[in-house]
Amino acid sequence: MIYILLALMIGLMMPIQTAVNSRLRTYVLSPFMASFISFLVGTIFLLIMTLITKHTIFIPFNIFSEHPFWIWIGGLLGVIGLTTNILLFPKLGGVQTVVLPIIGQILMSMLIDHFGLFYSPEKSFTLLRLVGIVILIIGVFCVIVLPDYLRKKNHGFNKENDSINKLPFQIAGIIAGMMMASQSAINGHLGSLLHSAVHAAFVSFLVGTTILFLLVSIIYRQLGNFKLALGKDKPLWIWCGGILGSFFVLIMAYLVPLIGTGLVVVICLFGQILCSVAIDTFGLLGAQKAPVTRIQVLGLCLLFCAVIFIRFF
Repeated sequence: MIYILLALMIGLMMPIQTAVNSRLRTYVLSPFMASFISFLVGTIFLLIMTLITKHTIFIPFNIFSEHPFWIWIGGLLGVIGLTTNILLFPKLGGVQTVVLPIIGQILMSMLIDHFGLFYSPEKSFTLLRLVGIVILIIGVFCVIVLPDYLRKKNHGFNKENDSINKLPFQIAGIIAGMMMASQSAINGHLGSLLHSAVHAAFVSFLVGTTILFLLVSIIYRQLGNFKLALGKDKPLWIWCGGILGSFFVLIMAYLVPLIGTGLVVVICLFGQILCSVAIDTFGLLGAQKAPVTRIQVLGLCLLFCAVIFIRFF
């Protein structure tokens, strides 16, 4: 039960991290710079945590020589998934940018569980699990897609861009979600090898921070925007996004070897959607109030039922 609560907790954190990083982006004028700062803060936090818990950040040489190269790419997959979502938003809009990666995460997490990919615990894909996945997808559509569709229908919908072929971008959104699920499984295995989920999360964040540093300093040349996040007129909480993100990666790395990728991903998604609805309903973190609808309540109930199916069957 404690594992399920941990997975739910980090799921609840993610929309808060997104809101924090969105505010940070308004100051530094770049999504890549905001991501870099978030990763940098998370890396420093995990460095301290690793030193406290393991008293060293060094990795035994046999880890490099005796294990496959993919154990080091968790951070890379995280950056690709994050960047893909940023780039897809203007092409697909908010709803598809949220839903498609969720579908990708679900599909990949089930594949990882069924085949034991990345040395994850095997859990066969049963008919009842399939029922749970179908219920989950219906629930996601009730919470996210249908309210947006009804809003557009009531206020008129501009079909100007309907002729644009969005299929490549939609496929990219699903692949981005699959990369995020793979990242969790890879970090979970790395945590087992290092005997520390904290150390594995630090390695993942360090890789991601390095990649983003190269992006903002060499390719986009935005490193000078860092100073725009400083100053007395800037709230301190804009720096906490990286800490929330580091907890997410850390707990995912801890839970995956214990209860499997599929269950962790599904419970996290339930937490993310639940928190997103709460933020909109109560206008938290500066969000515009959007009262919860009956169809969203139905969707949340379906999501809860899906978690039960996937957890016990």
